Amino acid sequence: MAVETQAYRPPNMLRHELVLLMFLVLAVGVLAVATDKFLTVDNMLNQGRLMTEVALVALPMTFIIITGGIDLSVGSILGLAAIMLGVSWQNLGLPLELSIVVAILVGAVAGCFNGLLIVRVRVPPLIMTLATLALFRGLAEGISQARSVRGYPEWFFVLGQGEVLGVPTQLWILLVAIIVFWVVLAKTTFGRSLYAIGHNEEAARFSGIPVNRIKLIIYSLSGTMAGLSGAIFVSRVSTTRSDMGTGLELDAIAAVVLGGTSIFGGVGTIAGTVIGFTLIQLLKNGLALTGVKGDATIVVIGTVLILSILVSNFLQRRRDSDG
Repeated sequence: MAVETQAYRPPNMLRHELVLLMFLVLAVGVLAVATDKFLTVDNMLNQGRLMTEVALVALPMTFIIITGGIDLSVGSILGLAAIMLGVSWQNLGLPLELSIVVAILVGAVAGCFNGLLIVRVRVPPLIMTLATLALFRGLAEGISQARSVRGYPEWFFVLGQGEVLGVPTQLWILLVAIIVFWVVLAKTTFGRSLYAIGHNEEAARFSGIPVNRIKLIIYSLSGTMAGLSGAIFVSRVSTTRSDMGTGLELDAIAAVVLGGTSIFGGVGTIAGTVIGFTLIQLLKNGLALTGVKGDATIVVIGTVLILSILVSNFLQRRRDSDG
């Protein structure tokens, strides 16, 4: 019964998404008036290129937060995967194509490691991923020995700097990922199970939902997407460094929460997350173009996040009172 009840939760997010979408349109309008450099095709495509790494990580983060979990290690996993890509290619002599696969597999293994300890040892996700945030970053720094890897072949840059039909390559990858994650969350039993776990984990267990297996899958998926983001990041900036992805986890979590996903679990949509990371990136870019300094930009984004949470809580109380 828990699964069937939660299947109807995503449509309840519609009002929050509409409010956020209206705010996005309003922000774009204001920034477009403030500077003529903002609302141009080249600038919009470039912002899509810049937000892809965070966006790819935010999609599985939505799954995790819906279940009531969190993954603070994704930025460090991205950095570790990036380092392993460079080391596999330059030091181990592997073909670059295989090194990309290695980077993604490293991310998957790191995510699986998080999931195993969370479900088997019962370590709270916040504590577990906070520990592996430091662990994976330390591994990346130790393996790299503070050295960067450069000199990648030209074909590799197509992934992070190239275009297909006039659109950045990574935006096509992101579009496919958005569609897949949306279908899984909104249209499958697996997606309904995520809502059930977030709403009441014990009830989900008694309903026959394989809670531990699902948690292991979503944390492994989070690591996999972080590994893919690492490969794209390296291709975009043309080098590999151990500090790649630092702070990325905060941007991803902010995008998910801004999109209406509850940190208490049981509520959230991929559409909300997409609006969330789009709004954050456009605010960063638009404010920078209008001359607003970085610190002030952070304040604005923090204010937007707080307002979003207040609106979400207000709408939730209205729905509860109507029910």
